[in-house]
Order: sequence, then structure tokens, then C-alpha cells
Amino acid sequence: MAADQHGFSTRAIHAGQDADPTTGATVVPIYATSTYTQAAPGDHKGYEYSRSGNPTRTALETALASLEGGERGLAFASGLAATTAVFGALLRPGDEVAASSDMYGGTFRLLDKVFKPWGLTARYTDDASPAGFEAIITPKTKLVWIETPTNPLLQVLDIAAIAGVAHKHRAKLAVDNTFASPYLQRPLALGADLVVHSTTKYLGGHSDVVGGCVVGPKDLCEPIKFFQNAAGGVPGPFDSYLVLRGLKTLAVRMDRHCDNAVSLAAWLSKHPKVATVYYPGLPTHPGHAVAAKQMKNFGGMMSLKLHGGIPAAKVFMTKTKLFSLAESLGGGRVTDVATRRR
Repeated sequence: MAADQHGFSTRAIHAGQDADPTTGATVVPIYATSTYTQAAPGDHKGYEYSRSGNPTRTALETALASLEGGERGLAFASGLAATTAVFGALLRPGDEVAASSDMYGGTFRLLDKVFKPWGLTARYTDDASPAGFEAIITPKTKLVWIETPTNPLLQVLDIAAIAGVAHKHRAKLAVDNTFASPYLQRPLALGADLVVHSTTKYLGGHSDVVGGCVVGPKDLCEPIKFFQNAAGGVPGPFDSYLVLRGLKTLAVRMDRHCDNAVSLAAWLSKHPKVATVYYPGLPTHPGHAVAAKQMKNFGGMMSLKLHGGIPAAKVFMTKTKLFSLAESLGGGRVTDVATRRR
């Protein structure tokens, strides 16, 4: 069977992770080296400096590309480093980005505080439907940026339909797939041009590594690869190893996350102190049908609105016993506190 025909879990364990040719080590070694000895100038074994390439990182990038169904994967030191590389490599001053108003606060900060002074304009829509995006696209729009489900309100965006809108206007579509993971959702297969992840979250899965990645076709990834090397926001070999380790259990973890989430969401939706549960797996969620169409399952993320507003939310967040009040998500015991940026 060809490698690309293997199931998800098999590829998560094997893609880019053959036994080490020198020692036979089954697990990809941590190549803790900054440089590589050359027989003569330019005569090397594929690596010359670990900012440009490292065998442990190569294994991770190969596995990520396989899981997302892309031709090329690029690993970064954080999710925001990956996002920065997409914006910096593909856009120029005067260009515009179209995005949903419900988005990760770090991405908004990057657009508003870093790239806006640089000359990039971001336009936001409160209507996350394809028509809502079409309404904010202009001739200067070069990139449509979406998350689905969104952070923090778990809106579900129709990837295929929004890809059609973006391509109609000659723009690219990038999808932040962090909340879903490639196990539950494959944006490239639905028409997206690029997929971005914070590998810190579900892909790492253990709250012990920070990282990011971009996956897409070779031609579109080429300038991002150049930016990766030129700007230098790359993960070290140990970080790459930790994400590779996390990928091996991604499928089983996501299955359990989904099972737990749907049970908890159903229970919370009937709790007298809970005003609203935002979870795509509930039939009452406005994006339930789209999520059922484009996702394998509904994920492990949900948001709540409590009766009593912010004071009640603060009490709730300080009274949990099994979850830690902490930034991030996707690990075993973290509950993130997020407020809308606008």
C-alpha cells in the first residue's frame, strides 16, 4: 500500500519517521546540532545549518503535510510565527486581508499592531457567511483568513463556500485549523489554499511545547519557506520531537475529547446557571449542519455564557477542580479564559 493511502493514525506514526539509517533507532532522534560538517564547500548531506533545516524538524514537517493532505509542511517556533510567515511572505503594503470578527486575539493583535503600521489593511465581518465575506472583499484583497470553529465563540464557517468566494475574487484562503485538528477537518480538501496550526494545542497535546506550522502546495509554500529561513522563527529539535510525539496519539485523544465534550455540552445546556453553551455538536448550534458536513466530529472546545455575567464567570473559573485556569488548550487539564477582543 502506498504511504499516502494509509489511515490517519498510521501516517501520524510513520510519515517522515522511518528508522534512523545510521543506528536503526525506531523513534526519530533529536538532532541537537546547530551545524553540519561538509566534505567540501557545498558538499553536504542535505543539511548545513539548523535554522535552514534539521532532520528532526524535517520529520515533523513531513508528518504534518501528510496529515493535512498537503504537498509541503513548514514548522515554526509558535502559531503566531507561522501566521506571521504567511502574512509576511504572501502580502505587501497596500494589500488587504478579509477576516471574521470572531478570531483568536493574538491574530488580531498581529494584524492591528504589527501589520497595520506596516501597510496591511484588515477588514472584518460580523457575518461569517460566504455573503458576509464577499461584502468586505475589495480588489485589494489578497488573502481571506478564517478559523473554524472560531476562537472563542465556536462559530462554524463553511470552508468550501468561502473558498469559492475567495477564488472568485482571485484571493487565497488560509484556514487556522487549530481548534479542529487535521483528524477532524481537512481544509485543503475543501478548497483552502493554506492551513495554519498552533501545534502547541491539540497536535502537541501535552501542554509542554510551543510551536506552529503551515501546510499547503509546494508553489505557495516556497515563499513561506524562504521567509521561515530568512526570519528564523523555527522550532528547535527538541520542540519538533515533542510535537512528533504528540501526533502519534492525536487520533485517540481527539476521539476522547469529542466524546467528553458532547456529553458535557449537553449537561451544561440544561444547567440553571448556564445561559448559553457554544458547541457545534449541539443540534441547537447555528453551525451544526455545516460542522456535520465538513468535520469528522465536533471537537473538544466549547464556550459558555453564564447567568450573572462577568462576576459569575470569575467565580466559575476559580472554582473548577479538574481543570487548571491557564492560557492555551488541547492538553489534559487546561481551561482557557478568553474574552472577545471587541
